[in-house]
Amino acid sequence: MPTGAELFVSSIKNLGVTHIFTLVGDHLNEVLQVADREGLCIYDTRHESAAVHMADGWGRITRTPGISLVTGGPGHTNSISGIATANATGSPIVSVSGMSTSQLRNRNAFQDMDQLSLVRGITKYAAIPNHAGQIPFHVQCAYRAALTGRPGAAHLSVPVDLFTAVDEPQSPLQDDSGTTGQPRPDSADINRTIDLIDQAKRPVVIAGSGAWFADAGALLEAFIEKAALPLFTICLARGLVPDSHPLCFGYADPTLNRAASEAFKEADLVLVLGKKIDYRLRLGGPGLFSPEAQFIQVDIHSKELGLNRDLEVGMPADVKLTLEDLLDALGRHNAPDRSSWLAQISKSRGSWNQELSKEAAQPSVPMHPLHVFSALRDLVPQDATLCWDGGDFVHWGRCALPARLPMHWLRLGALAGLGVGFPIALTAQILRPNSRSIVFTGDGSLGFYIAEMDTAVRFNLPVIIIVGNDGGWGIERELQLGHYDNQKTVACNLRRTRYDLVMKGFGGEGEFIETPEQVGPAFQRALASDKPYLLNIDIQGVASPFTQYQLAHKTVK
Repeated sequence: MPTGAELFVSSIKNLGVTHIFTLVGDHLNEVLQVADREGLCIYDTRHESAAVHMADGWGRITRTPGISLVTGGPGHTNSISGIATANATGSPIVSVSGMSTSQLRNRNAFQDMDQLSLVRGITKYAAIPNHAGQIPFHVQCAYRAALTGRPGAAHLSVPVDLFTAVDEPQSPLQDDSGTTGQPRPDSADINRTIDLIDQAKRPVVIAGSGAWFADAGALLEAFIEKAALPLFTICLARGLVPDSHPLCFGYADPTLNRAASEAFKEADLVLVLGKKIDYRLRLGGPGLFSPEAQFIQVDIHSKELGLNRDLEVGMPADVKLTLEDLLDALGRHNAPDRSSWLAQISKSRGSWNQELSKEAAQPSVPMHPLHVFSALRDLVPQDATLCWDGGDFVHWGRCALPARLPMHWLRLGALAGLGVGFPIALTAQILRPNSRSIVFTGDGSLGFYIAEMDTAVRFNLPVIIIVGNDGGWGIERELQLGHYDNQKTVACNLRRTRYDLVMKGFGGEGEFIETPEQVGPAFQRALASDKPYLLNIDIQGVASPFTQYQLAHKTVK
């Protein structure tokens, strides 16, 4: 009979899992030995949450659950930020934690704690097998939960003795594919949506992560072309239709794209596809959208419909299936003439880009963040995966660089936990070995998972890290200076550390850059290198448009 570890490994292999992300610990030794023997690719990190973030990256890019394995107790608690981030992002993962033996649970044994209580609120499924034979059943349940409806995190805590116990597997689920049929919209809602689109004078489309997970890119492009609709993308939909498309006007983040901000304020119809109407869209409120604007929302999770904004039409449906039906219905319609509205948005985008270019042309020492992105704009390879971490430096970059390809523009996620970009970039590099993952980060954010430089070197993952180093927590520094009369900052300053030397210490390569003229040649050397490479760029702390908005409105993020 098989051991619990063998049952676990065979179960995930049967589901198509090939990679696991882990940090070794006593509870995992048996299962890691079996996983290695059975040919799974094992990537071990320097922090448990980094392992979960790497699994999250796998879930986002492949649309299949990433698998993380961490030890129990403090290993489990360390993983919580990763689990919460994946779940908030809608990224499918199965996080697995070891735990104390089943006989000693709740008896103050080594690293014994109530692990499920910590994750129930941030997962779609959480369970502890009672005996080794239950492991395959719970693996299948967790895998299915991670994929069903809106994707997210599922969790198993497995007592260490179950990995070595010998047992017969419990009967598996009938369908072990982990997938279920996705919901189609109601035909009456489709017809009503077509009527509203026909009547609208100033419509906009906002596409979010649900469009990516539905694999709706081709249909989305066909839809906006057929209906002559301006598109803005956000979250995991960035690049689903490239920013270079004549009907795609870029980022749907109104603080980083004035074309979006101005279009949203004037829109009389807003079609939201696979995107929560959350803080990034200012809860659909009058600060961004007209109170008279009509909203149509498509989301696979019915709870999201109408949560923050009254809807004219709400469809609890898959985005791809919805677009199929909309295109079919549009086949019987001719798109209204929207050339004036599209020209207005295009003019707004051009004005915004000119303003950014003008600011980038102003000399300064240290250099303005836009100097960096102006130097990089024409050098970043078309197929590079851009991973945007935290920092005002990063916000400037998100204004300046376009999204070109689907799932080649990765952000922190809805929870906005700093440091996530680096471990996710490592996974992107694993999945795309013939192109480069580029991390853009502030010096503060880099510190969260700085030891993963070691992971990059050990596994020969030649990510490029571009650090905008302004010696502090720049956003909070600007907010404190702007919000308080004493002109004093508290807990906002850092040293201008030589992070390039830190990367060299781990075995990678790095350079310290002080002038705009150095940026381009250094980046080309990074591209030519086969090692992880860090560009530590001395920049001026300048409030980005994102932070300027917070200051102007006295708001929190």
